[in-house]
Amino acid sequence: MDTPLREPTFLILTALAAQPMHGYGLIGEVAALSDNRVSLRPGTLYGALDRLVDARLVEVDREEVVDGRLRRYYRLSPGGETTLSAETERLRRNVEAATIRLSKRTRAALPTTPRTAGGLA
Repeated sequence: MDTPLREPTFLILTALAAQPMHGYGLIGEVAALSDNRVSLRPGTLYGALDRLVDARLVEVDREEVVDGRLRRYYRLSPGGETTLSAETERLRRNVEAATIRLSKRTRAALPTTPRTAGGLA
């Protein structure tokens, strides 16, 4: 999987960078990381996790039965860590470039005070 990553993928990998998580935990963590801008439905999340496992960016950490249901935990793989680090650096450089350009624009847009000849008006 190449960069740039789609935002939901980036957020899933970011959530798993902290610790292994199960699907519903990931849904909540992705929402928290994105200030509720990204809301993953279970089908979307599990499809994404399957693709991330196939791409070797995420691994199954463990499985447990809770209330008679299988709960699968996922963790960031070494390849996932490398991909997340590369994407984070790419985004950091983009933010830095935008910040520099915006600060130049802001300085250029500052109004100048007109001077009158001979001092005070």
